[in-house]
Amino acid sequence: MSKIKRYFASGLLVTLPVFVTFYILFVAARFIDGIWGKVINYYLRKELGFTIPGLGFILAILTVLIVGFVATNFFGKRLFQTIERMLLRFPLIRQIYPAARQIISSLVSKKSSAFKKVVLLEYPSKGIWSIGFITNDSFHEANVKTSEDLLHIFIATSPSPLTGFLILVPKRDVKVMDISVEQGMKLIISGGIVKPK
Repeated sequence: MSKIKRYFASGLLVTLPVFVTFYILFVAARFIDGIWGKVINYYLRKELGFTIPGLGFILAILTVLIVGFVATNFFGKRLFQTIERMLLRFPLIRQIYPAARQIISSLVSKKSSAFKKVVLLEYPSKGIWSIGFITNDSFHEANVKTSEDLLHIFIATSPSPLTGFLILVPKRDVKVMDISVEQGMKLIISGGIVKPK
């Protein structure tokens, strides 16, 4: 029985991460496929009597590539700037679009990283230490009103580091850790199981 338990545990360690990775990729691909695929496959089924699985995913990738190609030339840039100006006239879009664009730009850009360093700080109360990520220096008004040199710290929640909350903390209360952002992410995702080497 002890050998069976050991084999089963070893099998889980090998198969479960692979299964979870492919499951997340499958869910993401199915979501992207549903954006275009549902409409086109509905038409194909109705008119021609068949559907093409994954067609929406392929079209979504092609759309992104075409938009990227157009956006990189002079006339394309001018066109998208005009579209942006038009979008920003609408009240709800004006609040959401600039923030979404800035976040995605920081995640995609090679020059800048959304998370700069991993830090340790006493939060939410004295004696309780939390892992956070420096996202930026604080803005001038916050520094002036608090008479402190503040840092933007993103406190991520386990197991999803994409959700969490922003706090502004005096620089003197933040301890910068000697680990990479990737190692910090693994620590958060695993709930502390995977320790940085």
